[in-house]
Amino acid sequence: MTAAIETHKLTKWYGQKSRGIIDVDLVVETGQIFGFLGPNGAGKSTTIRLLFDLIRPTSGSAQVLGLDIHHDRLAIDRRVSYVPGELSLYGDLTGRQLLTYLGNLQGSVDADYREKLIQRLDLDTRKRIKSLSRGNKQKVGLVAAFMIRPELLILDEPTAGLDPFIQLEFEHLCEEARSEGRTVFISSHQLPEVEHLCDRVGIIREGRLLAVESIAALKERALRRLEIDFGGPVKAEAFANLPGVRDLTVEGAVLKCTVMGSLDALVKAAARFEVRSLRSIDTSLEEIFLAYYGAGDGTSADAQAGKEASHAAA
Repeated sequence: MTAAIETHKLTKWYGQKSRGIIDVDLVVETGQIFGFLGPNGAGKSTTIRLLFDLIRPTSGSAQVLGLDIHHDRLAIDRRVSYVPGELSLYGDLTGRQLLTYLGNLQGSVDADYREKLIQRLDLDTRKRIKSLSRGNKQKVGLVAAFMIRPELLILDEPTAGLDPFIQLEFEHLCEEARSEGRTVFISSHQLPEVEHLCDRVGIIREGRLLAVESIAALKERALRRLEIDFGGPVKAEAFANLPGVRDLTVEGAVLKCTVMGSLDALVKAAARFEVRSLRSIDTSLEEIFLAYYGAGDGTSADAQAGKEASHAAA
């Protein structure tokens, strides 16, 4: 089966010194929900703009649905929906007017399905676009993307501004698209947004694709900062040399540490004492990347090995 997205050494430089992306080799299989994960400025949006021929690569090539991103752009546009990270909509139109206009441009929109999307995302289509909040503008963009039932959805930071209930409905829409054999490509800088939704995740940092991993593999290497309050003082020696545990400190009855991967060993050690509370402190995406791949530019031996393994799996 033809891959939904395939790039070969895709590179973009802005001038001689400003980095976009470098030698990105990526395969996104058809029928997956794929997460494209990286901190702001990592190259996520640059990659997407290249896929839509909105900017031209410095070198390398890419195909979307088996079609060349430059020579076959019109054919790609008919089969793909895109929601950019910063939506630019016709502000003087109402939501309904805009969706009707976009549907007429496409020419094959199921009006009943569009109405169901409007209801599911709780969108008031009577208001003018310029009066809408960021979250409601995002709803307009998502309805416009899903209503044509495209073969591929490319969504750049799609849940920005959405409340938790609408985020959950968005996830249901992505899962439904996957069950119909369609592909969803989600760009995000938030690990929780993709870890419970996506089948596989590509990790990009400083313009380089560091790895493509399954969610199971990603969770095995998850990084957590924990704080445990005990019923009385404990000694650090009771938690020494536990697998995956690092940066461990004990002050009286409070233990703080960082854990990579399974919490099993730490939980079993803590269970020997009275535990009053356990708190998980969110780790930033950058911290997770540093823990996985070090502080380099993504060209370390471990990063390269991970990259090669990901392509073998693909």
